[in-house]
Amino acid sequence: MSDIKITVEERAGRKCASSGSKWEPIMGYSRAVRSGNLIAVTGCVGVNADGTYAKSVGEQAARSLAIIKAAIEALGGKLEHVIRTRMYVVDVSKWEEVARVHGSVFADIRPATTIVEVPRLIDGDALIEIEADCVIA
Repeated sequence: MSDIKITVEERAGRKCASSGSKWEPIMGYSRAVRSGNLIAVTGCVGVNADGTYAKSVGEQAARSLAIIKAAIEALGGKLEHVIRTRMYVVDVSKWEEVARVHGSVFADIRPATTIVEVPRLIDGDALIEIEADCVIA
């Protein structure tokens, strides 16, 4: 059983998914939004349910992708519907560790993707943040 809890509600004619992140109500955003056949997933850091972070960027990437998958599925989508991901890392020299995780999830799907280095993320312990866009055929 997953410790990722996603809730869905209607807002402004769209389905909005929440992961319960402390930042969602402060910043006024949803973890993911479905409008018609499109799902946009907000950048997800790899935070654990207890608010801690794994030490490695690979483990954080895996957690981030698990949150993304749960949000997409809560809105009626599947990972196969992902057409684009964006990955923001604080140390791009670790790209191969991130690539192994991303590749293990998307090996057969092969969405368009970007990986860029940023100076920092919303939480000082976060090493990666990942976004995803889906089109449900």
